[in-house]
Amino acid sequence: MLIDAHCHLDFPDFDDDREAMFDRARAVGVSHFVVPGTTRERWPGVLALGQRGDVSVCLGLHPYFMETHRKGDLEALARTLAKHAGEAGPRIVALGECGIDARFPETLEAQWGLFDAQLRLAKEHKLPVVVHCVRANDRMAKRLRQLALPAGGLIHAFAGSPEQAQRFIDLDFVVGLGGAVTHERAKRLHRAVAALPDDGFVLETDSPDMPLAGHQGERNEPARIVTVCRMVAELRGQSVERVAENSTTTARRLFQL
Repeated sequence: MLIDAHCHLDFPDFDDDREAMFDRARAVGVSHFVVPGTTRERWPGVLALGQRGDVSVCLGLHPYFMETHRKGDLEALARTLAKHAGEAGPRIVALGECGIDARFPETLEAQWGLFDAQLRLAKEHKLPVVVHCVRANDRMAKRLRQLALPAGGLIHAFAGSPEQAQRFIDLDFVVGLGGAVTHERAKRLHRAVAALPDDGFVLETDSPDMPLAGHQGERNEPARIVTVCRMVAELRGQSVERVAENSTTTARRLFQL
């Protein structure tokens, strides 16, 4: 059994064949999907998917969409977290996707402000955080150490060094491994994958994004997590079954599935 620990199945890329996409994933052993929110306008679609028994959801404000976020979104996030903590509807298993994308220096200061506010919400609600971190691993680890979040979280789409991965793991975070591991040039990431502890990672696709080697320009989907699993197993010198079991166990622990 596999869990896709990070996939944007609410995105319009799947509107034409969403059920078929779920069928293809189940056919290769993917039995659960964690879907993060990215903007306030997308939260209703994420929560609707959370009505399914095989989907768990997260809500957050993504740094890539800074121009989309509006005044009042943080207050709306706080209200929604509180609401779903006390009712029988879809349980929110983490706060996210949130974080820092240093490819956009013009919004970087605002990104940190928004991220810090979401970290405080996660701490208040004792939720793990799903973190988008691009070109900011060292500063990110320092900030997470300062805040000491009670439920840890996931460094989604990790692409750093073995040393950076270990810093996150020491903070009770795990790293997300996806399509990037399948690319031959990702030598530093390959070294990090080989050095991770068995309980230090989860497998993910970031569907419809983060394409695998040989599939650039194509829509990604959860069924392809099987290929990610095979590559991680090869890099770690372990069986596919062991990698799948370790990833699933860690995802269940992190998100309390």
